[in-house]
Amino acid sequence: MEVGMCTKMTDTDWADALEVFCVSLPRRGAKGRDDRLFLEALHYFSVHNITWRALPERFGKWNSVWKRFDRLSKAGVFEMSFEHLAALSSSAHLVQMFDSTVVRAHVSAAGAKGVRKIRRSAARAVGSRPKST
Repeated sequence: MEVGMCTKMTDTDWADALEVFCVSLPRRGAKGRDDRLFLEALHYFSVHNITWRALPERFGKWNSVWKRFDRLSKAGVFEMSFEHLAALSSSAHLVQMFDSTVVRAHVSAAGAKGVRKIRRSAARAVGSRPKST
């Protein structure tokens, strides 16, 4: 399978996405060698739910990909890219996304049986003086 085929994006779509990505990059710092390959590595990483070390060699050294991802994430590049892409779309306002950090499950969803009750004898033992025999 060819690297570019895994996203099902046309070359025109890629050109637009890369232009937005490049505009979002910080002006200072090291420049990436192949931005498209880097973005395809991130896509592969997320779609296949793998560890960084499991990235195929065709994307380059996994540690280099991770370091670049970490640096650009901390610089806010991806958020800026998504905002720019959304501004280009006439229907982006119809799409809403959330991540799992905002989802809360009820206690029973995790298999808990309810509030743990302290036994009366254990509660009394905590409040009393130690006894010796």
